[in-house]
Amino acid sequence: MRIGPFAAALFAAGIVIMQDAGTTVEAADIRVFCTGAARRAYETLAPQFERATGHKLLTQFALPPDLVKKVDAGEPFDVIILSYDVEGLIKQGKLTANSRTVFGRIGIGVAVQQGAPKPDFSTVEAFKHALLNAKSIATSGEGSSGRYVVTLLDRLGIADQIKPKIKSGGPGYSAQLVSRGEVDFVVSGLPPLLGAPGIEWLGYLPAEINNWLAFTGGVSASAKEAEAGRALLNFLVTPAAIAVWKENGLEPAAP
Repeated sequence: MRIGPFAAALFAAGIVIMQDAGTTVEAADIRVFCTGAARRAYETLAPQFERATGHKLLTQFALPPDLVKKVDAGEPFDVIILSYDVEGLIKQGKLTANSRTVFGRIGIGVAVQQGAPKPDFSTVEAFKHALLNAKSIATSGEGSSGRYVVTLLDRLGIADQIKPKIKSGGPGYSAQLVSRGEVDFVVSGLPPLLGAPGIEWLGYLPAEINNWLAFTGGVSASAKEAEAGRALLNFLVTPAAIAVWKENGLEPAAP
């Protein structure tokens, strides 16, 4: 991807390093905690931001619960990006109140290995039957969509039958499972599945049982590089960046 559109977007956001009347915006090391579900889009955008600003991103990828544990333990960071709403962290005083930034949202859907039988999940009852008939399924486990699936199974009244069939692991593991044909299907958001070979996305669950998860970010209340962190978040919602999020499975979402 060429630098041109991103540089233009950065100029529009007013965050390009520049020298004007002897004033210099110094480059900074920005410590970022980022959910693994956002990794594909983030790794497309991060080099563009670094080249345009001179800032360096020091990023740790993990599942959201692991990242929140780091926050709770007082591990230093400047920016966090999660596959759910950071509003709770703001209320706890761990993120600055006006830094909440929305990148998009994902729904929960089904994917299979290419060529594998396609389960019917066109209705709630059909989805229940597909789960009950499956030998095994994959979820993101402690990822945001995986945690929702567990609550959904309770709602559907089939948790005891289905939970023993679930296979899950760290970031990217559910995609590997379905790509290798080790499960009948995966119930997940789309972003963690992109880039894995041999996966066919079949679509979202019925509206009655779907859940839209917001991807959001914020700046640490104790950020060492708060200004540079805000610059990163501003960049990640420029029109050019939003197009990258969309290419990587996120739907537009209201701020």
